[in-house]
Amino acid sequence: MDFSKFNMTPPHLKEAMELMKSGRLKEATTLIQNNLSGNVSDSNTTDNTSNANTMKDVTPDRPTLQDSATTKKAKPTEKVKSVKKENMANTEELASKSSNKLPESLQSLTDKIKNFKLDLPSAMDISGIGAGLNTHIEPTIPENAQFLKGTFKSSQGSHDYRLYIPSNYSQAVEQSLQVPLIVMLHGCTQSPEDFAVGTRMNELAEEHQCLIVYPSQPASANPNRCWNWFRPTDQQQGQGEPAWLAELTRSVVKDYAVDPSRVYIAGLSAGAAMAVIMAETYPELYAAIGVHSGLAYRSATNLPSALMTMRKGSTSSLNLAPNHKFVPMIVFHGDQDQTVNIRNGEQIVEQAKLRLQAQKTILDRQQHEIGSKKSYRITQLKVIDDKGLNQLEYWKIHGAGHNWAGGSSAGSYTDPKGPDASKEMMRFFLQHEQTTG
Repeated sequence: MDFSKFNMTPPHLKEAMELMKSGRLKEATTLIQNNLSGNVSDSNTTDNTSNANTMKDVTPDRPTLQDSATTKKAKPTEKVKSVKKENMANTEELASKSSNKLPESLQSLTDKIKNFKLDLPSAMDISGIGAGLNTHIEPTIPENAQFLKGTFKSSQGSHDYRLYIPSNYSQAVEQSLQVPLIVMLHGCTQSPEDFAVGTRMNELAEEHQCLIVYPSQPASANPNRCWNWFRPTDQQQGQGEPAWLAELTRSVVKDYAVDPSRVYIAGLSAGAAMAVIMAETYPELYAAIGVHSGLAYRSATNLPSALMTMRKGSTSSLNLAPNHKFVPMIVFHGDQDQTVNIRNGEQIVEQAKLRLQAQKTILDRQQHEIGSKKSYRITQLKVIDDKGLNQLEYWKIHGAGHNWAGGSSAGSYTDPKGPDASKEMMRFFLQHEQTTG
């Protein structure tokens, strides 16, 4: 939405739009209703407190297989669906009141505000809002495996995470071996537990003897637990979400028997968009990246542009940070995705090709169709370097929506129908090691 045309709006409506842009929908509704009824609201009284310091730090001081002290469980989300219905009902009531009490010149503005609010939940990837937030089922793990709860204290505050340690990790330690690490970033409304169940990445960790860390985005950072990929402060090195994710990555590498040349990062939706940001801002940390239903780097820089980008793809030039090296990338996107348009997957690939072509002049581009009775039809693009190594893969999944391909139906935002994105990502990751220079 273009807010520039509303420069003459009353102060309380401007403040309401700012609240909605930051995701504080109920507060925006209350503010407008209070003004309509003559009760002036003080924006400084809105609840902006953080729960960042309520969790106990259990980050280990050194590699260990002993049980970690567990954090206190966060309170379950209270009546998420009913709150959503209440907000929508309040908006409709507001529209009715405004038609009687607002001047005619402001009626269209009120309608626009109402529509913007109603569009926000679906646009921000929460059409299944109850699915992820309320799914904290502990994954079933093998004997001797661990799925630790921890809180990591960084320069950006305290943040929760889950760490999966496979049952065969002790064997690697005994043999003085170092194992790979994969950082998995969940999508909006999801939890680390839900994401682990849905992607089945822990099962692959058992097979390939690697660690998986699942950072958790709290509701205090984003009401829908989305990674804030569209905010400039969270698109740069050394600050915001990229900073603490990088510090968490380094901490796990340091505290466990992790091979620093085999560290990878992947995500779904908002998590995938943040994974792209991590590859741009910390390319020295990650040997490869997995992107499922994500968005290109700096394809949006505020909430209104984020909503437009999710629906249609970015309309601005997609600029890359200068002099950063290319991080090998595998991308999955369904061409029937109604939450993050397929154009975004194509723009991620376009960005990656620009970066790759700037650093490698000899590249072979291969494209072919894949399909079976158990899988969607796929158009697969591979960009291969002069050593025969896949540097870039793009899996365009025909007929698929906004779900993790080949995932378990026990998790949210999954489609059990293939391809198996987790398996293919693991294959791609283990082909690549971080190089220096």
